[in-house]
Amino acid sequence: MIPEFFEFYNPTKVVYSPGIASDFKAELDLLGASKYFIISDKVISDLGLMKRVVDGLESTGVEVTGVFLDVPPNSEVKAVNACAEQAKAFGAEGLIAIGGGSVIDTAKAANILICEGGDLIEDHSGAQTLTKPLNPLIAIPTTAGTGSEVTMVAVIYDEENSVKMAFTDKFLLPDLAVLDPEMTTSMTPGLTASTAMDAMTHAVEAYVGLQWSPVSDALASGAIELICGNIVQATRNGSDIEARGSLLVASAMAGIAFSHSMVGCVHGMAHAVGGLCQVPHGIANGILLPHGLEYNFEEITEKLAKLAPVMGEEVSGLSPDDRAKKTIESVRKLTGKLNEMGALPLRLREVGVPEERLPEIAEAAVMDGTSFYNPREVVAEEILVHLKNAY
Repeated sequence: MIPEFFEFYNPTKVVYSPGIASDFKAELDLLGASKYFIISDKVISDLGLMKRVVDGLESTGVEVTGVFLDVPPNSEVKAVNACAEQAKAFGAEGLIAIGGGSVIDTAKAANILICEGGDLIEDHSGAQTLTKPLNPLIAIPTTAGTGSEVTMVAVIYDEENSVKMAFTDKFLLPDLAVLDPEMTTSMTPGLTASTAMDAMTHAVEAYVGLQWSPVSDALASGAIELICGNIVQATRNGSDIEARGSLLVASAMAGIAFSHSMVGCVHGMAHAVGGLCQVPHGIANGILLPHGLEYNFEEITEKLAKLAPVMGEEVSGLSPDDRAKKTIESVRKLTGKLNEMGALPLRLREVGVPEERLPEIAEAAVMDGTSFYNPREVVAEEILVHLKNAY
């Protein structure tokens, strides 16, 4: 069955190769900018990953006008404001983001202020608020999870109101995504597991989402297969370039998929847990994914059943219901393995979420923008039951 209507828009050019982050000038020459401002963080700088990129740029004659490193683990409005001010002061014509989702999202949001001005929250939050294309943006991910290098979404923490704000616009899509698995080998086992589970959640929610299409399904199921086949190995052996590369490509595929099909209540709960209790997004998704699938089970049984063999489950002779349950079981087996390796918690209590805040988290999940795309209406009292199960 094909939906009566769907659209696919993916103008971001993706290049992949081990070592390519040190030499992609040929791609920059196509973008028209000559002065680039680097956005990263202190961890990436200390690891020498930023220097690898900057040295490569400067050796080929690309001008780096300045560097911004003050990006927090969860990007905040004040960091975006500071980044935009510095980039403008240095005369940047384009931005290069080197880091995880927080860094790339900071670059996206800063690009808004550089080109549009105004107040980030009051003037630009929400969907389709931008009026024109932004300056060239190149994203070089150092984690394999958010997919921000290929999405039209940026999530920024509004510290004044303790809420994560989403910005969605086609003009936020990076012009170029540089996928270099060598840039991800320094990730710890815990970060490897949690970011890959972030990508897994993107892919699964995109696959069962209301706005699915044959295109998003193909990308999402391909990402799921790559993640299932490589997440344990990459977590166990961080220097395995093939496993690292598979997760990096899967993250981008999942990012493109959910940009079109969107995500649902798992992300709604994760955003609430992150905003109210500062739980890292990938960890929250890893904990909550099976519980969100159980919440939506009646509405997504048929789609969920199709994922079981993709995840390596034997389903011959099983009913659609049992196949769908196998998919959820497969997610639990995977996160269980990662937990046994000490790389991923399984319960909200393990990451410092107070039990008394669960009703507040449920209410926040209902108000999250992802609720509009969830296959089942998100009701606070009912989602609270699954939050308690996750506790």
